[in-house]
Amino acid sequence: MKVFFLGHAVVYIEGSKKILIDPFLSGNPQSTKSIDDFKDLDYILVTHGHNDHLGDTIELAKKTNAIVISNFEIINYLASKGLEKLHPMHIGGRKKFDFGSIKMTSALHGSGIMEGNNIIYGGNPGGFIIEIDNKKIYHSGDTGLTKDMELLQLENIDLAFLPIGGNFVMDIYDAVISAKMINPKIVVPFHYNTWDIINADAYAFKTKIESLKIKCNILNPGDYIEF
Repeated sequence: MKVFFLGHAVVYIEGSKKILIDPFLSGNPQSTKSIDDFKDLDYILVTHGHNDHLGDTIELAKKTNAIVISNFEIINYLASKGLEKLHPMHIGGRKKFDFGSIKMTSALHGSGIMEGNNIIYGGNPGGFIIEIDNKKIYHSGDTGLTKDMELLQLENIDLAFLPIGGNFVMDIYDAVISAKMINPKIVVPFHYNTWDIINADAYAFKTKIESLKIKCNILNPGDYIEF
């Protein structure tokens, strides 16, 4: 199995199933991929409704016939856009799928969907724990630091993607605290340096994480970890 970082918060899992998380490709200054690069997908996961996460979900789902998994409100929004292969979840829910399971976790953030000048209610933001090919991958979504993360250590996470860009999400200081709470085998920082407002020093983060005896991999867009 390969787990790719595709820039900003886009993660692509290529294992027994092909899973794309928060597919912000068009308009993403970090992205090395476009919609045309994905010929087939099994699942698309959306953590919340902001444009830099919902991204190209509609176009990709129509193109690849993938099942979209998100919160109840976003799933209803996507149904109104003509998508039919949809699976709603919510915070704390865990569900078995043909590759393993997904649990939706809490996140401290917003989820409004922008349509022109209107904001559509996008439900609660979240993250995902994906169990696939005997590994557990945690994508936190956009979030601030929360004590709920202490419970995630019970999940025995193999790989955790944590935001470090500050301003809208955790900064380096808080992300280190969250990693200590979760205690995954590997941490990958994301959601930083896409724009100036979320600039952060990933190597300073790596130094702090590895002082906790947790491995930290800095992935450039297009890089991957192989299990």
